[in-house]
Amino acid sequence: MIIKSKFKPAWWLASPHAQTIYPSLFRKTRLPALQRKRLELPDGDFVDLDWTPDTSGPLVLILHGLEGNIQSHYAAGVLSTLYKASMTIVFMHFRGCSGEPNRLTRSYHSGETSDLKFVVRTLRNDYPTREISIIGFSLGGNVLLKWLGEQAVNANIQRAVAISVPFELSTAADVLEQGASRLYQRYLLNRLLRSVQTKMKIMDLPIDAQDLRKLTTLRAFDNTVTAPLNGFSSAEDYYSQCSSRQFLTHIRTPTLIIHAEDDPFMNTSVIPKNSELSESVTLEISKHGGHVGFISSHKLPDPIYWLDLRIRQFLLDAEERV
Repeated sequence: MIIKSKFKPAWWLASPHAQTIYPSLFRKTRLPALQRKRLELPDGDFVDLDWTPDTSGPLVLILHGLEGNIQSHYAAGVLSTLYKASMTIVFMHFRGCSGEPNRLTRSYHSGETSDLKFVVRTLRNDYPTREISIIGFSLGGNVLLKWLGEQAVNANIQRAVAISVPFELSTAADVLEQGASRLYQRYLLNRLLRSVQTKMKIMDLPIDAQDLRKLTTLRAFDNTVTAPLNGFSSAEDYYSQCSSRQFLTHIRTPTLIIHAEDDPFMNTSVIPKNSELSESVTLEISKHGGHVGFISSHKLPDPIYWLDLRIRQFLLDAEERV
């Protein structure tokens, strides 16, 4: 089902770029005390999980975006909001994103769902009667939706929320090579290259350091790094297999997808049609909001992070107006 969002942007943050950039520059969130726990994976690698103190409420797993971490503005914001609502939060760092390179040559990517599957299975074994929900942002949202479609009736969680998802990875890569969106591409590419270069200092990778210096687009990075490290023949092969749009019809978990038509990381052609959604999926579309922005306001200069409130409302199945 596709519904129209009630979100209205702050008038002083009307553009998609303002919505996208403002929180990363100006949002400051004090995180609750966190405990880091390392989860050993079946293949000998690891992921790090950051936990809030346990509460009596639901357990919520958060998945970050490309090169994100616990300090990412969207992660810290929603984590703090949900913890104050008596939920126990588990923040999952994808391989190599917790401040330490992972042990194996393989990396995380937009379609890597085996780690999520293992983390959910571990949480379910440790908390067999606990309600579990998952939130995924951007790349993490793509991973979440793909996993939900793969698992179908076997997902064994109660609710899911995906925000600003690049439903078609190839199209998103194209858009990030155009106009002002190239600024986001350069930022993300620089972070990816730093991560790979750090990893190359401690292990041999089937990558030529000279080739890395020539990369100027995310598509080129995926073709040179992501694909060969993770068993794909090319960037297009990776995009084709891992785009979440093709998995939406198989989802059987109550799922809310929040998306803005002006998201500068993609265009409106990637937005799924009603016929592509299972009965368990609600796609909430707004005209504005940028990429993981969704900032409203009652008065200048007090921003309201509407996204956090909407996620809390859905997870609690509350009737509050946001």
